[in-house]
Amino acid sequence: MNTNNKLKLAALAAATSLTAACSLPGLGGDLEEGTITVATQSSTEMVILGFVVEGMIEHYSDLEVEVIQNLGSSTMVNQALVQGDADIAAARYTGTALTGELGMDPITDPDLAYSTVVEGFADIYNQKFYPSYGFANSYAFLVSRDMAEEYDLETVSDLAPIADELTAGVDNSWMVREGDGYNAFLETYQFNFETVYPMEIGLVYDAVASGNMDVVLGYSTDGRIASYDLVYLEDDLNFFPPYDASPGATFELIEEYPILDEILLKMEGTIATEMMQELNYVADEYLVEPATVAREFLEQNNYFEDTEPYLEPIGGE
Repeated sequence: MNTNNKLKLAALAAATSLTAACSLPGLGGDLEEGTITVATQSSTEMVILGFVVEGMIEHYSDLEVEVIQNLGSSTMVNQALVQGDADIAAARYTGTALTGELGMDPITDPDLAYSTVVEGFADIYNQKFYPSYGFANSYAFLVSRDMAEEYDLETVSDLAPIADELTAGVDNSWMVREGDGYNAFLETYQFNFETVYPMEIGLVYDAVASGNMDVVLGYSTDGRIASYDLVYLEDDLNFFPPYDASPGATFELIEEYPILDEILLKMEGTIATEMMQELNYVADEYLVEPATVAREFLEQNNYFEDTEPYLEPIGGE
């Protein structure tokens, strides 16, 4: 860890100690004994993962679970855990955790990013940052399949020879992001597009599928990548920080209920990027409730009973 990040962690530790006693509005923190609260943000993906965690806990233990949805940011989810209003974060992303909750500089090496957030969350928040579910929800440059085949596009660098003829639609916030935003992209890849249109992230998929944009910047696990048959271009220069998804929990919780540690460890590597795309697609395209999507996913995979650590089902059939 570099000196700058160490200094930021020290400052963050001091700030955290001052805010831990405040409670979040709308979260009681007074659920009955034996009830575990899982906190999520509002995105389809995070809510699905919240119910995946719920299903796993109820399958392998006699604990009751409540999923708290629609917290506004990863910082709010973390605050809920710090203050005792929630016990488990359904989804944390390494890149977001680094620059958000830990206030550190971006790290592009996936292993270093993961070890840094594990250390940071343990030291500052007394929380365990678990291994990844098996997918990363990263920024991703996307093109139509027709365009990918016409120009033999597989990587972001492959865009360079034709970039000055292309229109690109990108997330509004990406244009001003420090570290992995537009200006840093220009420095790393050394090319620019003919025109760059800032737009709402939810609109970029329709824009490239309809031909209104030649290339767009979206999220790698969005279900619309599959539904529109878009092609994800590999970030071959490793520009974007890793955004591997993991659950998180307080050490206090897993000391009280050791079975939860085993259950969350059991989720390591169980959801590939393509699978997360599919789960998001089913929920968004067919309006299937995230709880139903999660339950059917777990049932189809037999709650991962054949993966380590091996556990005896209790609550499940």
